[in-house]
Amino acid sequence: MILASTSRYRRELLARLHLPFEVCAPRVDEQPLHGETAPTLAMRLALCKAKAVAVKRPEAVVIGSDQVADLHGESLGKPGTHERAVLQLRRLSGQRVLFHTAVAVIRADRGFERTALSSVCVVFRDLGDSEIEHYLRTEQPYDCAGSAKCETLGIALLRAIESDDPTSLVGLPLIRTCELLREAGIDPLRVTAP
Repeated sequence: MILASTSRYRRELLARLHLPFEVCAPRVDEQPLHGETAPTLAMRLALCKAKAVAVKRPEAVVIGSDQVADLHGESLGKPGTHERAVLQLRRLSGQRVLFHTAVAVIRADRGFERTALSSVCVVFRDLGDSEIEHYLRTEQPYDCAGSAKCETLGIALLRAIESDDPTSLVGLPLIRTCELLREAGIDPLRVTAP
């Protein structure tokens, strides 16, 4: 099994399943296409990441994933810098935001390719500039869609989280991932070689 991601968050989540896996950087262009919606972008990138690795390792079960924050129809990705993170969090202050996390599982030599999407609704508190600065200086979430990491201090930014899969917000929807892995012949509760 291979995780097509360099995200430490996804690596930590997948490790919860106690299945052996490797990590391989997928190297794909993550720019949205013109007019592409946030859920469509997340699904396309998850599949592109998995395919990029599956081409090199067709015998492996490859997992790709991507997350996009959706603010009233506008896609927000990783801020990359402190300045962009400040701007993102100012915009997210007091807002309901959807975080769309897609997962793709591929086993190329068997023609197996499945995707799933898990969306989480997050309600942000009204945030002051000093709160935003403190949070960003403490957490430095510049590699997180929407500049928010709910698994640590970022939880203090929020008023509510509505989800059927809490791991989805962290970056890999484990409930959906387990479903797709079972379809691919790997059941985390009954470890079976694919």
